[in-house]
Amino acid sequence: MKTVFLFSGQGSQYPGMGAELAEKSSAAKHILECGSDIMGFDLAKKLSDSTPEELAQTRLSQPAIFTTSMLALAAARENGIDNCAVAGHSLGEYAAMYASGMLGMEDAFKAIKLRSAAMAEAAEATGGSMAAIIGSDNDTIAKVCEEVNGFCAPANYNSPQQTVIAGESAAVDEAVAKFGEMGKRAVKLAVSAAFHTKLMAGAAEKFKAEIAGFPFRAPECAFYSNLYGKKLDDFSDMPSYLAAHICSPVRFVDELTAMQADGIEAYVELGPGKVLTGLVKKFDRGSNAMHIENAETLEKALAALKG
Repeated sequence: MKTVFLFSGQGSQYPGMGAELAEKSSAAKHILECGSDIMGFDLAKKLSDSTPEELAQTRLSQPAIFTTSMLALAAARENGIDNCAVAGHSLGEYAAMYASGMLGMEDAFKAIKLRSAAMAEAAEATGGSMAAIIGSDNDTIAKVCEEVNGFCAPANYNSPQQTVIAGESAAVDEAVAKFGEMGKRAVKLAVSAAFHTKLMAGAAEKFKAEIAGFPFRAPECAFYSNLYGKKLDDFSDMPSYLAAHICSPVRFVDELTAMQADGIEAYVELGPGKVLTGLVKKFDRGSNAMHIENAETLEKALAALKG
């Protein structure tokens, strides 16, 4: 069965995530020790003891989600679940890079540390907000964003029914009000920055310079890109790619379209929550999509893939 591993993005975090997976994986101790050494704090303790408010902070949420995805990946592979492709949503592309062999574990954690710090600094400097628009087409969403006062733009093309907008807080609030007047549902997200927009340009440039010397390798399996919404074939300048990735929209719907055209038969989300599993099912109600975030979901995935 042609299977793609999907990796969660920021916003999926919750206290206690990854604890059961750590017990299920022989690689967990090494993952947690490696990550803790590089991040400079005890990841296992942060995963178990942090409050939701603490976990929502970019400097912690990004390494915490990445670590949980690594634990889920290890548990899946140790139980014989194989893949022929990888994809991530925003932050999730870093777990996808590790899973594909593009980056080693230490370098992947180093990249997460640098990325989370750069994005947190940019968020503090520029502010901003994001909102999910449900049930409106992309042309209408783009038109509303253009008409509001201030900067606002589509940031995540998540499903045919859901697109996330981001920008200056007042502009996003104005857009949310306009969608409400149109009878469309608009939900503000619990973030204090406009991720995947030009407001992250400072973070992108800083991050690009910091990872210039990283040893990126060609992936060992198909790698689907948020930036282009299709399988990525050119890995010659990953620092530039990842810089653009920070301040460009996430084209997840296009990625799913490309995966479907390439014959992907099963979608396995690795990491906290099941946001991507839900998006896959909205894209294709008949899809074979599942997630792994604890012992129960691991067993269910094994039964579904090997039954």
